[in-house]
This record gives sequence, C-alpha cells and structure tokens, in this order.
Amino acid sequence: MNRKFDFELPKSLTEIVAKRLRQAIIDGEFALGEMISEDSLAALFGVSRTPVRDALSLLQNTGLVEIRPKRGSFVFQPSEEDMRAICDFRVMLEVQAARCAHAHDHDGVVRAMQAGLEEMQAAIDADDNVRYGHADSAFHLTFFQYSGNPYLLDAYNLVAGKIGALRTAMSRQFSDAREVSLDEHRTVIALIDQGDFAALERLLRVHIDRTVDAYKLAVDSGRIAQAPAPRQPRFSNTSST
Repeated sequence: MNRKFDFELPKSLTEIVAKRLRQAIIDGEFALGEMISEDSLAALFGVSRTPVRDALSLLQNTGLVEIRPKRGSFVFQPSEEDMRAICDFRVMLEVQAARCAHAHDHDGVVRAMQAGLEEMQAAIDADDNVRYGHADSAFHLTFFQYSGNPYLLDAYNLVAGKIGALRTAMSRQFSDAREVSLDEHRTVIALIDQGDFAALERLLRVHIDRTVDAYKLAVDSGRIAQAPAPRQPRFSNTSST
C-alpha cells in the first residue's frame, strides 16, 4: 500500500537565522566586508550563539560570509578579479539557460519575463532601489526556472546570493541608469522570444559587465573598501628528499 504524506517540517533555528541573514546581506543591511557580530545576532533573534554560528557556517558555504579564525565573521568583499569572474560565469550560464527555456517553455518564459519587467517598472515608479533589485534578480532567475534543467538552476544558485548583494551595493552608482537597464531587459525578452542567442550574449555581456564598472566607481568614491590582495603562500626553503 502506497502512502503519501504532505506536510512541511518546521525549519530549524539555524535555517531561520541563515535565511534572514542572507536576505539582510542581499538587501544591503550589512555592507560588503562588514563584520557580523555573533552576540548581536543572537540577541536580535533571541537565540543562543550556537544556531547563529551554524548559520554563519552555512552562509560561508555559499560565499556570502567569510569566517576568519580569531578575527570573526565578515560579509564577503570581492576584488575586481572576483567581480569579473562572477560576471563571466553569469553570462555563460544565463545564455545557456535562455536557450533551454526557449526550447522547453517558450511561452511560459516570455510571460514570466514580461511580468518581471512590469514589476521593475513599478519599482522605478516608486523610486525603490531594493524592490528594483529584487525584481531584477527575479527576472534573471526566470531563465533558469523555465529551463527544464535543475542542474542549471543549482549552478546559478551558487552565486545568486552574491549577485543580489552586489546588485544592491552598486545600485547607487547607477540609480540614474535604471531606465537604460529597463530597456535592456525589454530587449532581452525580444531576443529570447526570437531565439537570437548570439545577439543575446552580446547584450548580456554589456549588461552584466556594468557591475564591474559600478564596483570600480564605488571603490574610487570610497563607498566600499577595496578587497585586500590575497596573501601569497610562504614556502619553506627546505626541500624534501
């Protein structure tokens, strides 16, 4: 006899804290590179430090948090090299996801993108940067949700949190260019609808690489600190035999 039980297990304290902290980082409540106090978070959530510490470890696995021994936990702080690597990764994944979505559910992905575009316009009308960032993230996620390939979605989720946090952190640099961004998203819909993926890749390269330009402007203006150069490993001069 086959039985099926539909119920949702309650989330653990660690999952609750991790989810709320992830969203706080994405929404810019914590700045890039900012130290995260375990004691403050524990007091905020009314929990012990154990679920907070475990939540920080979970977020470290996604790259949103960096735990430095004997120094504490910090929001990730990308270098220009990191930014370029993330942008390259995005372009490769998003073009492939768009191809798959076009083939798997053409009408569904176009409708979903149109709805996303309307939400972005509503955010501009409300002059709400955070809302616009959420809508922008949801728009790009649409490619993966309609791709029919869960592995593409899993790959994108590896960096989705970082992308969201970077989008919020850089939003002030390009707040006057939201209409340009909106027009580019409108063109993305048309290109996916037509199946013109060569033109889509060219557009996404310009559209996504703008994040690197925003990062450099933010560093130059002092809005965010430049990530320190990675330490060079030290090797012993003693050779083994």
